[in-house]
Amino acid sequence: MIELNPVLRCFAERAPLPVMVRAILERCLNAEQVNEWFERVAEAQYTRRLLFSSVFELMTQVVLRQQPSVHAACRAAVAEIGVSVTSVYNKLNGLEPSTSAALVGHAAEQAEALIEELGAARSPLLAGVRVKVLDGTCLEGREHRLRETRASTAGPLPGKALAVFDPALDLITALYPCEDAYTQERALLGPLLAAVRAGELWIADRNFCTAGFLSGLAARGARALIREHAGLRFTPLEAMREAGRVDTGAVAEQWVRLGPTTATAGLRLRRIRVRLDRPTRNGDDTLYLFSTVPVEVADARALAEMYRQRWTLERAFLHLTTELRCEVDTLSYPPAALFALACAVVAFNGLGVVKAALRAAHGLEAAEQVSGYYLAIELGNVAESLDVVLDAQDWAVFQTVPRAIFAQWLQQQAARIDLRRYRKSRRGPKKTAPKRVHDPQRPHVSVARLLAQRG
Repeated sequence: MIELNPVLRCFAERAPLPVMVRAILERCLNAEQVNEWFERVAEAQYTRRLLFSSVFELMTQVVLRQQPSVHAACRAAVAEIGVSVTSVYNKLNGLEPSTSAALVGHAAEQAEALIEELGAARSPLLAGVRVKVLDGTCLEGREHRLRETRASTAGPLPGKALAVFDPALDLITALYPCEDAYTQERALLGPLLAAVRAGELWIADRNFCTAGFLSGLAARGARALIREHAGLRFTPLEAMREAGRVDTGAVAEQWVRLGPTTATAGLRLRRIRVRLDRPTRNGDDTLYLFSTVPVEVADARALAEMYRQRWTLERAFLHLTTELRCEVDTLSYPPAALFALACAVVAFNGLGVVKAALRAAHGLEAAEQVSGYYLAIELGNVAESLDVVLDAQDWAVFQTVPRAIFAQWLQQQAARIDLRRYRKSRRGPKKTAPKRVHDPQRPHVSVARLLAQRG
């Protein structure tokens, strides 16, 4: 049992969710641990007066929507940080993207260990195989704060990143940031390939369908399930064979070899065709997938269904943007903007541990009905009260408690949560919107009169 301060214990009983999130961050990324970690990984930056832990704390308040901006967070903590707002921005603008990437990896490792201790990972998409989903995100245009951007209407883009998502853990396990927003995402695959492990299955969209990436995965003993890119050259080794149906359409497959017809050697792949019952939002009625998964491990229908899990990472990006705040419009310098993205990913993974505790306490089906939107609202509402009433030393107990006991405490806290407060709102089927008619003579209308005509 963990002995808590009486005030903290009262908060834990009445508002278990925010206390769980703060306890997870305290255990995995407390100030002392973060500063020691920063000294090991930082290449160019070093600490004078402003600690890295202070910058991380300020940015975490912003991405969790506890503060509207970095400037507001600095004002609220002016006594604690002991430096000017300008010094904070200078620190943010000088952070190396490699530090942001390493921060995500460091936090993900600890989140994964807690989920394993809870025994609450989701069932794997493919038995005995670690599945990774890969996608890229480009940070949106910022305010025209930089001198060089003020004379143009072009949106200043502060960078992009590749992200790796683990569907079984519901964690973003790695981030590969890049300061140049115009860099092709494929150019970032080199560092990613170096981290690939044998036995993994990588799911990705067609932008990553290159001979180099497919061959690189195979060379490292990993499998691929990637949508076909029109520019990839291959040689069919047989005609398409019908393979049945899935929920979205009819499936067929064939064996192909990478390279032109004149090539005598190349990676052998399964090419899977899905004729969709309904076109995609881009109008595509047929999808083609390349895979190196052996036939005895998964048939074409299973792979076609599995590819749909690529949307789990896009859904994670949506959570980072709408429930958290990974896009901070006032951060125009690429290092600062990418650090905000990394801190949002760390917070997202912290919520991933909370969701794992909910699965352990309430079961998978009940936990899947929890809305991250309502979780984020409660975090923002209660966080300020926790900071005002409690001191830093009140949370220190979570730093040293054994992992097994901490996981047990998380599960006990999760059992106290009334899931009805956070249940997802299910909407009905979408209705076709009528075409709007513009009448320049009537630029507005009285709603009361319209309702009166409804009868």
